[in-house]
Amino acid sequence: MRRWRLVAAAALTVAAATAVTITALPASAETAAFTVVSSWSNGYQGEVAVRNNTASTINTWRVELTLPAGTTIANSWNATSSASGSTYTFTPAGHNGTIAAGASTTFGFVANGTGRPTACTINGASCGGTTTPPSSQPPSSTPPSSGTPVGINGQLRVCGVNLCNQYGKAIQLRGMSTHGLQWFAKCYNSASLDALAGDWQADLLRIAMYVQESGYETNPSGFTSQVNNLVDQAEARGLYAVIDFHTLTPGDPTYNLDRAKTFFQSVSARNAAKKNVIYEIANEPNGVSWATIKNYAEQVIPVIRANDPDGVIIVGTRGWSSLGVSDGSSSAEIIANPVRAQNIMYAFHFYAASHKDNYRAEVQKAAASLPLFVSEFGTVSATGGGAVDLSSSTAWIDLLDQLKISYANWTYSDAGEGSAAFRSGTCNGSTYAGTGVLSESGAFVRSRIRTADNFPTS
Repeated sequence: MRRWRLVAAAALTVAAATAVTITALPASAETAAFTVVSSWSNGYQGEVAVRNNTASTINTWRVELTLPAGTTIANSWNATSSASGSTYTFTPAGHNGTIAAGASTTFGFVANGTGRPTACTINGASCGGTTTPPSSQPPSSTPPSSGTPVGINGQLRVCGVNLCNQYGKAIQLRGMSTHGLQWFAKCYNSASLDALAGDWQADLLRIAMYVQESGYETNPSGFTSQVNNLVDQAEARGLYAVIDFHTLTPGDPTYNLDRAKTFFQSVSARNAAKKNVIYEIANEPNGVSWATIKNYAEQVIPVIRANDPDGVIIVGTRGWSSLGVSDGSSSAEIIANPVRAQNIMYAFHFYAASHKDNYRAEVQKAAASLPLFVSEFGTVSATGGGAVDLSSSTAWIDLLDQLKISYANWTYSDAGEGSAAFRSGTCNGSTYAGTGVLSESGAFVRSRIRTADNFPTS
């Protein structure tokens, strides 16, 4: 079954230049500008820019749109929405309620039906008017059809060795991992996430929150807020969000045990009701035994379960999440001594230029006994740099597709390394869709993610 697609983020740039303001408020008031970003035979994507034209910061806003009979709003993002009859009310998503003087924020939606808004209010002031699609914007060739990845699959669970959807059917999720939020936060904005959901047609965003290296330990509340914001952004676009407690140095996860308990207590309490959250409790344990990793997992998992009994949890494995292969071991130690918990999966990471046939053989063997999730992989060497190994990358993704193992590619960023999906400097601009902004790695991974999903419902 195909999922719906947002239009490419590149369309936003075209549409923004021809936006039609449907407010009629004085220059000292807040305004709202409605734009048809793209349209098709039975619907369209709209965007509303809320601008604060006052001399003071505003702490909240409310936009009301009235649609004609036969047109409804199917989904929205960057706003909380409610409906009363044909009137839809949009309020801040949480992260975008405060707007400084002269600043603006945007939210978007997909409408079923072709009717444009017949009335609009911003903070109670009437505006009125309708718009038509910008003449310079070509119609979308891929209109929304059957829902987002989260809309189709709902709350996930582990069944046997598979990741399964709300219908109990085995599925594979495909998407991208952020780089460290402390370095590349500018890469994760509305335009880039629209591109991930629409142009890339991805199913998931892995949120890599480093604990050390100027990460979480320096500002726990700030990084927790960043993670929660990206969970909301992913949810608004129907994407699953993997919350990655990105430990790497030191490799012993128990070094961060107290931090992990604090962090996962907070994010699991806050996001327990969401269907799109997956928890990854230790990125790449290294230099420690499987027994140590297992002990850590069996202390952190109950913290999450106290708040969220249903969320899927990914447990890191020995040797930089290599199932122990990089330490000269194998998955046999996990099979013989599994984590004592339900609804969990085991992480496997690979970098295609460094990890080849013997690693693939181990994954094929382990997948018969263990539920695996490739929460990080690269097309290059294990350093994150070097040339793209297309042959090995293709062999890896073919295997993951065959085994229905979900994956996230490292990285959705413009870092100066071969693994980065974007060309250097892309995140300083506003265009993220299409292949023109992509590295060799990004273009390859995008082409694989964009193939048809298989999300069975019966």
